[in-house]
Amino acid sequence: MRVAITGGTGFVGAHLARALLADGHEVVLISRGVDRRDESIRREAGARFVAVASDDEDGLAAAFSSCRAVAHCAGINRQIGRQTYARVHVAGTAAVVAAARRAGVRKLVYVSFLRARPGCGSAYHESKWAAEEIVRASGLDYTVLKASVLYGHGDHLLEHLTRGFFTFPIFPLVGMRPRTMRPTAIHDLVRVMRAALVDDRLSRQAVAVVGPEELPVREAVERVAAVVGRRPLVFGLPVFLHYAFAWVFERAMTIPLVSIAQVRILSEGVSEATPPFTVLPADLAPTTPFSDASIRAELPPLGPFTLRDLRLFAPR
Repeated sequence: MRVAITGGTGFVGAHLARALLADGHEVVLISRGVDRRDESIRREAGARFVAVASDDEDGLAAAFSSCRAVAHCAGINRQIGRQTYARVHVAGTAAVVAAARRAGVRKLVYVSFLRARPGCGSAYHESKWAAEEIVRASGLDYTVLKASVLYGHGDHLLEHLTRGFFTFPIFPLVGMRPRTMRPTAIHDLVRVMRAALVDDRLSRQAVAVVGPEELPVREAVERVAAVVGRRPLVFGLPVFLHYAFAWVFERAMTIPLVSIAQVRILSEGVSEATPPFTVLPADLAPTTPFSDASIRAELPPLGPFTLRDLRLFAPR
């Protein structure tokens, strides 16, 4: 079968694409074409790349033609210029839904966030919730995946933690009160996505996708540090200071060490989903522990941040 993937060259989209291609399916990778960090997925046999913005309904409808299912993975965790949460998450999802209807797509799978909800004061959370509502009201056979913090090759979690450890002797945690998280291996999320897209499971459901282990954020940080042989000083710092740091990082770095949205996410913990959601069937529940072995298997090349990570010195 043929599956279209918005955000197809991104972290989640590329992992999903490779899994589907390995199973003999065809994929249409849909992206703006701006992110060129890893273009290898575009050259995979059975993959076709289409440069279309996530809110271009006509372009999406053409790209979705002859696709049986769409995985809507496009998303951002910071706003830059015209790439706002309102445009990418809300208008983009509305365009994806409209285009899917026009193209006769049978199934739509949307990757949302575990804590997405309305009226919480976070533009990120609220925009993800608004997108969920659009999908639920679409009339299509849908599955909403409320995903926890993800890790795997090409992620933000392990890459930024390890590069931070090799750059700074300290690691400030967000907030003074302990928070917990349930890290989820990208391969476990992809397995759930494949079940929804290919096997027609989880029909018209929103499901929470969380790792099998709940642990304090401090412990998660220290596990990664131990695996890479670093011993940073880990301590809590007030949330308002992290917001100030994030404001600077978003303007100074190509990919911020931490974004404003991520500060909010970490300040409230990433363990419990907000309703509505259902629990995954036992055979689809994530099983990969956040262990030394699983961390080591997904590590990026080790090293510090450099001047090339600053927008001023980034390659053009």
